[in-house]
Amino acid sequence: MVAGMKGQPMKTNNTRVLVAGDIMLDIYSFGRASRISPEAPVPVLVKKKEKMQYSLGGAANVAANMIAAGAEVDIMSAVGSDTNGNILLNELDSAGIHTDYISKLPECVTTTKLRYIAQNHQQLLRVDTEDDLRMRWEIMWDKMKLLEERIGQYDLFLLSDYEKGFLTSEISQYLIQIANRRNIPVLVDVKDRQYGKYKGAFLLKPNRNELESLTGMPVESMEEVIRASCHLCRETESKFVLTTLSMDGLVLVNDHELVMQVQSVAREVFDVTGAGDTFIAYLGIGLAGGDDIQDAVRMANFAAGIQVSKIGTSIVYPNEILAAMGKRTKNHWRTVDGSRIKDVLARLKMAQADGKKIVFTNGCFDLLHAGHVGYLKKAASLGDILVVGINDDDSVRRLKGGDRPLNKLEDRRIVLESLECVDHVIPFGEDTPLKLIERVEPDVLVKGGDYQADKIVGAALVQARGGTVTTIPFIEGRSTTELIRKMTNSTI
Repeated sequence: MVAGMKGQPMKTNNTRVLVAGDIMLDIYSFGRASRISPEAPVPVLVKKKEKMQYSLGGAANVAANMIAAGAEVDIMSAVGSDTNGNILLNELDSAGIHTDYISKLPECVTTTKLRYIAQNHQQLLRVDTEDDLRMRWEIMWDKMKLLEERIGQYDLFLLSDYEKGFLTSEISQYLIQIANRRNIPVLVDVKDRQYGKYKGAFLLKPNRNELESLTGMPVESMEEVIRASCHLCRETESKFVLTTLSMDGLVLVNDHELVMQVQSVAREVFDVTGAGDTFIAYLGIGLAGGDDIQDAVRMANFAAGIQVSKIGTSIVYPNEILAAMGKRTKNHWRTVDGSRIKDVLARLKMAQADGKKIVFTNGCFDLLHAGHVGYLKKAASLGDILVVGINDDDSVRRLKGGDRPLNKLEDRRIVLESLECVDHVIPFGEDTPLKLIERVEPDVLVKGGDYQADKIVGAALVQARGGTVTTIPFIEGRSTTELIRKMTNSTI
């Protein structure tokens, strides 16, 4: 469970969201520019030999941020029947995003944004590939019927409109209306000037320019922004309009008055790419998880502030937000149980792609004691995310004997999760964690005691990927066996 802004639990682990809208593939080609072309006054980029880097863009980036926050996400959109379409689908699958509602269009190309990046993260050029898509209702008919069958599973709909043609008036209104019939809130990141297609949504999120286009009203002063936002709220019969104003912060209104005004989170800005996606993703996470609108807005504002300090459409992780807000940075945002290992692994891969270092260790942890706690704290300090593999009950019995474990798996898992230094706990049933290490692909493998690094299970796998293997000595006199001996000999 996730601690909300007021200390109330957010149901992130159980939240399921439908994200619908225009998805795209962001491609980054890196190199070095140190001279000007003799043919024209333009820099020459000497490309690096490494292959191009791919990221999820548009509505897919919204979905990826929601996955990182612990939600289960289905995405509704369309891709072309081309190589980039296949790459985009593979990226979505790798991120753990469900693609049952995506249509492949043989006559269209997949929307891509290819960016050429020089040293110091300087973007030299962006090349876009896209079609003037106008999604036909009949293509989506089967997908909509499938959605109607599953609609009881969803806590939130989020429409991410990039005006690339997927969210037609017919599709948008259909999604809003079926959600409203089930009291499912609909958030809309708006683009289209024809705001009628957003009518009836719970919340609309324009920026200043979009607000001006949507209403035809002046938006220079804060008073004008508030007036135009209230007008848009009334015209669309929405509950809220949230207008983002870049460095001027944001305003949240209902149909007749200002609800709240928030200043931007001051950060060194490297790249505003994806900031709006990150904002609405975490706004949706907060609302679906039980936060009131004002608390959800504050959390989303911090998320967007973190996003602009990164390069490209990077994922923002909840521990980063909690750290920025002065909260505990671990032990809040995770899905940790045996039935959701695939989701955890997908998030770990995204974290690694974002430069995070994964640390892995394992054990039975039957009776958690000071030795364990000190060991796990040291292990966590070796990277950014600590994953603990824990033996299930059967494997403990095989390793320790028929009278063990003293505590069943679920109890041992709960105790480990209570430690701030532990991010994920994953059970395994084999005698060794080798298969789990193969799936986690950690950057750092840690074991306690007097092991030689090359004798640790999984060491060769980790080192072959360029990772490190290390040991942390146990604290003398601290062991589960010693605790059991003392309890057995006690006269109490």
